[in-house]
Amino acid sequence: MARIPAAAVAASGLVGGYAVARWTKQRPLGGVALAAAGTVAAWEWTRRSGGKAATALTAAYVAAFAGSHPLAKKLGAWPAVFSVAGAMAAASWAVERNVRP
Repeated sequence: MARIPAAAVAASGLVGGYAVARWTKQRPLGGVALAAAGTVAAWEWTRRSGGKAATALTAAYVAAFAGSHPLAKKLGAWPAVFSVAGAMAAASWAVERNVRP
């Protein structure tokens, strides 16, 4: 079975969580989507990169979510979400790329 990169899961969680919250008008439901993707990504980060990297990337995921809110006031909601999702994907990719199997 093909693996989906954790970077894609994390970025999709940020975008998908916002999309679910916005289109259903149920913020908690968006939070469930965000948390589910974050859990899958954290599990993959732990498996592939170890606990320290997973902890740092999980903290970055939470920071990206939190940071999207003030950024949205300056850029708009969707641009802010896409910006933090891109940054999160880049961070995940950079960490995973440097791990030796």
